[in-house]
Amino acid sequence: MSVTAMKSKDGTAEDEASEEKKGGKKKLILIAVVLLLVGGAAYWFVLKPKGGDAAPVAGEILPLDSTQINLAGGHYLKIGIALQLTKGATEVDGSKAMDATIELFSGRPIAEMSNVKTRKHLKEELSKELDETYEGQVMDVYFTEFVTQ
Repeated sequence: MSVTAMKSKDGTAEDEASEEKKGGKKKLILIAVVLLLVGGAAYWFVLKPKGGDAAPVAGEILPLDSTQINLAGGHYLKIGIALQLTKGATEVDGSKAMDATIELFSGRPIAEMSNVKTRKHLKEELSKELDETYEGQVMDVYFTEFVTQ
């Protein structure tokens, strides 16, 4: 028997050849992964479209009739609001905004209505609710009348 035949019988020559093949495959896979990561990073930072983060553009203002809302302790709030629509907003029905306003302010103590910070917080909460209700067609809300008694 020749020396090469003996090596192949105990497996050392085959093991060395297969290790060299495995090492080459590992390098190839590693290079492919690195290229994919670099390509993904390049897309994310350079080529990614930036149109989705654009701020809405203000459109017309839709004033709504004022209404009276019952507060706690027999008091009431006369409130008027106006909706700042986004540009291109169509067919905005003010009844949803008035319903959300009544729901938010009803039954609150008159002391809350007198506190500037609380009133600002309630306005932000109403604006957020209207943005969701009108699916982005209303971007802000303004108080046009705010009288408590």
